[in-house]
Amino acid sequence: MFVDEIDIKILKELVADARVSHNELARRIGVSVGTIVNRIQDLEERGVIKGYSAILDAEKLGYDVAAIIEIIVSKGKLHELEKEVAKKPNVYGLYDVIGGSDIIAVARFKSKEELSEFVKSLLSSEFVNRTLTHVVLQTVKEDFSFHM
Repeated sequence: MFVDEIDIKILKELVADARVSHNELARRIGVSVGTIVNRIQDLEERGVIKGYSAILDAEKLGYDVAAIIEIIVSKGKLHELEKEVAKKPNVYGLYDVIGGSDIIAVARFKSKEELSEFVKSLLSSEFVNRTLTHVVLQTVKEDFSFHM
């Protein structure tokens, strides 16, 4: 998928502030507003830009417990379990990995009890062999936006 220098400038600006106006983008990059509109539409249609969202502070919303949960899947039901876990609202990252685990889930919870219930629900699945949960003590960096 080809992106040129103008596309990259647009993407960097949008990652920094997705609410920036087309007029302001055109001014910053030094192209016409029409170019900005067309380029953004093209980037959206090609799936380079998947969507726009606000970045929330989970801790300020009461989600103080962050966890990385390794999941080992049994019976070859990896895709089925991934679909099920991906639907959980606490999960904001889900990765199909190789190594000692099959899936890694990154999630936030309001309490240790909520985390415990989540892990117990995973373990009750017939497709989960076992889990290994890492509770985050301190978040040093958390930025899931892609930077070029």
